[in-house]
Amino acid sequence: MTVARRLPSPPPTLPGFTSVRVLGSGGFADVYLFEQTMPRRQVAVKVMLPETVDDAVRRMFRAEADLMARLSAHPSILTVYEAGVSGDGRPYLVMELCSSSLGQRYRTAPLPVAEVLRIGVKIAGALHTAHQEGILHRDVKPSNILVTAYGAPVLSDFGIASTTRASHPGETVGLSIPWSAPEVVSEETTGTVASEVWSLGATLYSLLAGRSPFEEPGRSLPPGELVRRITRAKPARIGRDDVPEALARCLARTLSKNPAARPASALELLRELQGIETSLGLTQTAAEVAVAEWATDYARDTDDRTVLSTPPAGGTVPSRRRRRHPTAPSVGAVAQSASHDSDRTHVARGGAAPRSRRAPLLLGAGALAVVALGAGGLILAQQAAQPSIPKVGEITARVEGDRLVFSWADPGLTSQDSYRVATRDGVTSVQRTAEFSADATAGGSVCISVAVLRAGRAGEPSAEKCASVP
Repeated sequence: MTVARRLPSPPPTLPGFTSVRVLGSGGFADVYLFEQTMPRRQVAVKVMLPETVDDAVRRMFRAEADLMARLSAHPSILTVYEAGVSGDGRPYLVMELCSSSLGQRYRTAPLPVAEVLRIGVKIAGALHTAHQEGILHRDVKPSNILVTAYGAPVLSDFGIASTTRASHPGETVGLSIPWSAPEVVSEETTGTVASEVWSLGATLYSLLAGRSPFEEPGRSLPPGELVRRITRAKPARIGRDDVPEALARCLARTLSKNPAARPASALELLRELQGIETSLGLTQTAAEVAVAEWATDYARDTDDRTVLSTPPAGGTVPSRRRRRHPTAPSVGAVAQSASHDSDRTHVARGGAAPRSRRAPLLLGAGALAVVALGAGGLILAQQAAQPSIPKVGEITARVEGDRLVFSWADPGLTSQDSYRVATRDGVTSVQRTAEFSADATAGGSVCISVAVLRAGRAGEPSAEKCASVP
């Protein structure tokens, strides 16, 4: 049976914009390529379908525009230029144009491991930023990760986003089942930080395997069967020899049925992915997260006591004025961004003007004298202000079937700290839980040491602990 496809609605008439062609169509909106008159550039315009527009849809669309405007300063979140209502009453968003989406690419050719790790770090940074603003995306999946002309991945489509506060009873949420967490498909929740971490893990698995975690190669499963497999939460192995065991373990933990067993935040997952990059000898992808303690702390030179930066009243930076940075701050620039893209209902195609955002580090007049001392003095002052890093004490081990389970007492982690577990054979794992498990054959042994990671630095490792399966 042939299913008739809906024809796109006519493009709206927008002052200052000229319609070029249709980019894609979905259940609720069409997306067009427009050319903006001033400044002259090509943009993607998402327009709601006339038959779907009512007061509730208008409120939803306005909320999406507001959320994306709040978040689009992030280098890995789609930029929204403007929003409005066309002359025929249809709400629209004018968005940055991107060259492609990951929605179909991974189905034809699974992505290289290094690229998946880079995408994971970038999108985890975008999600963590949204969560810090109190926003849940609720539809993380490959087709909502767009790619700029320069190869930068960006997170798009906050159309069903919500806040991180408790959802309203009876709230209806659209689901992308293959990438929805067990507690979401079973309707225990409409979304949490833990379910977003699960969805990102399922997305990264899909990019590596060429299928979602609970699908079978070459077989289309009915939605009911797919839901049953997700609620059992036992994904098949990825099936690639080049996927390192540390990454396979990381994704398996991220896809745990128990939300408490997953990485506690998108930031924790980000740090673990960075650790895997390092273990593979790859350049670590920059973490694009909001400026934190170093932006508001008093950093002083011990000789002249000149203040480098003065926090506003209350000691915190208002969320609307936070500056973002890819790695440690540098004198002269705090953040560097990439480009963003389009909408979940389509694959946007066409050239996109690259975006570059640089937020200068604004120093007071008194700080200029300290900058003149040179970067070395600044680094020393910052290091002197950093707290000591605790050390993990005794590690115990037990045997559970063919697995060795190591555990240790919390030495005093903060909410931003994590553990780095290193095995004798060079495998590392970054995690928040004070427990680590490893496969071991009968008679085989595993040796690990554990160090605390704080503010990008590792503390002194624990004494090595070895255990074996009888």
